Amino acid sequence: MSESLRLGIAGLGTVGTGVVRIVQQRADLLAARAGRAIIVTAVSARDRAKDRGVDLSGFAWEDDATALAARDDVDVVVELVGGDAGPAKDLVEAAIANGKHVVTANKALLAHHGQALAEAAEDAQIALRFEAAVAGGIPCVKALTEGLAGNRVERVMGVMNGTCNYILTRMEDAGLPYDTVFAEAHALGYLEADPTLDVGGIDAGHKLCLLASVAYGTRVDFGGVQLEGIERVSIEDIRHANDMGFKIKLLGVAQMTGRGLEMRMSPCLVPARSPLGQLNGATNMVVLEGDAVGQIVMRGAGAGEGPTASAVMADVIDIARGTRLPTFGQPASTLKKVTRAHSGSPAPYYLRMDLVDKPGALAKIAACLGDAGISIDRMRQYDHEDATAPVIVVTHKAGRPDLDAAISAMEATGVLIGAPVALRIEELGA
Repeated sequence: MSESLRLGIAGLGTVGTGVVRIVQQRADLLAARAGRAIIVTAVSARDRAKDRGVDLSGFAWEDDATALAARDDVDVVVELVGGDAGPAKDLVEAAIANGKHVVTANKALLAHHGQALAEAAEDAQIALRFEAAVAGGIPCVKALTEGLAGNRVERVMGVMNGTCNYILTRMEDAGLPYDTVFAEAHALGYLEADPTLDVGGIDAGHKLCLLASVAYGTRVDFGGVQLEGIERVSIEDIRHANDMGFKIKLLGVAQMTGRGLEMRMSPCLVPARSPLGQLNGATNMVVLEGDAVGQIVMRGAGAGEGPTASAVMADVIDIARGTRLPTFGQPASTLKKVTRAHSGSPAPYYLRMDLVDKPGALAKIAACLGDAGISIDRMRQYDHEDATAPVIVVTHKAGRPDLDAAISAMEATGVLIGAPVALRIEELGA
């Protein structure tokens, strides 16, 4: 194993240049830890002339990224192009077909095509690794596939999109409305080209379904993730949550239940004093619960050059050492087809609504909840100066289908002004 491990890197954006920088600046350290030298031999990107702040003069250049997969001087293709189809998918498929190991940061590609790619990689007896695709520098994939391999995983939770966490904490800290902070995040370059990927929960949902596959031995099923974004969370919701001792987070949860695999990514109220409640800014957090180990909390940068390149290199070093693990922790052929739990486990809910300010309006709302079998834990009507009466309701544990039925009944009463906001109150346990 003394021969150098040779990398072909597709995509020289923030992460790609970060990988080049680590390889160039930490060559001796990498060789000592991997047992062999790790070098870059070829690269590909859209703009050859762009100054990326690293020396690329010693590398072969391919205008077509797929050509990296056919090069004799490339052992590992590092795919940092992105996207669930097109050049990224073509490159990974070509690399596998040519017997090249693959390291990718592409959660969308694996969320949509992970099963087929994992089967192809394992049939070819090559590695397909994706630590960098989930939560940036946090080694949560490695934790599940290796450190917690002796556990039955009981729950996976996390804040997995730093942009959403930045928006929610910025709203709270500055007392600003969602639209203002969204525009600020966009100006700072924090949002994807399609912002819905971030604020709609899609990006984080991709990550959650990958972790769930590893945790529960199931085929990747992005379609089974119940998605709800943060677009309707208002500064009033954040203030009301604070009054009750909670913070609002875009929280992903996966757990195996008697009804099937439950996967949801939605804004939730979490206890303000919990690790998740204290998570600020663009930081990520992943919480893993195992039957033997209990609860493990991992916090760190979920994106950026250094953290994501660090995760890429962790996979590269494993390949250099000769470590060969199945993509999702067990052979792809043994992964079970998902039985979806079509609704989340019962939980308390926070409801915010505006009512017409007239006698009996509040009684009608309470009746709708009661008719749906939902009991009220507390209710508060806030001061108002116009014909609108703002009301906050916190329920006891309820199923989401029952809550949705109650909301539909409320909308038929004629006392609501606009649609209510309903946020789950997540019970975090240990």
